[in-house]
This record gives sequence, structure tokens and C-alpha cells, in this order.
Amino acid sequence: MRGTAVALAMTYLRLPVEGGADPGQVARQVFGSPDWRKAHPGRVLDLAGNWQGLHYLITGDPWEGRSPEADIVCGGRLLTEDGADALGFDVIFLSQERVKIAADHLAHTPFPSRRFDLAAMAMADVQGVSSWTDAARDNLFKPSYHTLGRFFSDAAAHGETIFKTMG
Repeated sequence: MRGTAVALAMTYLRLPVEGGADPGQVARQVFGSPDWRKAHPGRVLDLAGNWQGLHYLITGDPWEGRSPEADIVCGGRLLTEDGADALGFDVIFLSQERVKIAADHLAHTPFPSRRFDLAAMAMADVQGVSSWTDAARDNLFKPSYHTLGRFFSDAAAHGETIFKTMG
């Protein structure tokens, strides 16, 4: 997916998933409905096209990274090999355990402002970088980072999993 000209968006959904439930089946049921966002008020977080910038700031790489940092945006278990065929987007799943670890990391790690370097992000081919200015660090990414922290903390506090859609 590196170097792709198509802008991808990412949306998160917090859901309780029973111990024996198959996350893939849950994803097909939930995301198979065109109104899945409306069906889960207060449980959806939309990062739109800014997700890769956040991932870069958190991990130092546009796609990769160590856990738990990478789990916050790009990491998790891919449930759809080709989401365009079934749902029109890919779905990534984070178990309750991984949500809790990522939530703890976010709660104890300040916003990584030191990594905000537009030239380095452009060299890494981070999606959207050409439209950002230096003000994006404090006006876009810092608030988004804190919103992600609250989202993960709420999910962890309620024993929920997180599904991420990308498409």
C-alpha cells in the first residue's frame, strides 16, 4: 500500500465481544450494514485521512512499529484480506488485552511532538502531509492523540475490543 495515490480513511469502533465470538463474523455482521456508524452512537471515532500522520508520530514509521505503539493505529489482526470484495474496506481487530495495553501506553506517554517534522514525513510518504502546515501539530494531531487516548481508555474500562476500518 506504500505510495498509493488513493487517500485512505480510518474509523474505529468500540464493541464488547463475547469470549467465544469470532471477530471476523462479528465484523461481517456489524460492518455489513451501511448504517453501522449510526447503530453505535458514542462508540465510533473517525480519524479520516489523518490516521497515517498519527501512526508516524506515534511510531516513527508510516506503516510499521513495535507493540503497543503500533496497535494504536495500524496494528492488530487483519480480518479481511480483501475488504473491497466483501465490505468495501479492510477491518483490523484489537482484542481486549491489546486494547488495555495500548490504552495504558497512551495514558502514560505524552504526545510525541518531537517527531512532527513535515520534511521527514514527506520523505516517508505519509498520506496527507502536503496539506499540513506546522500548525497541524498542535491544532490537528495533538487533539487527535488525546481523543485516541480517551477512546482507548473508555474501551479498556468497559472490557471492549476495537475494530478499525480502513478504506
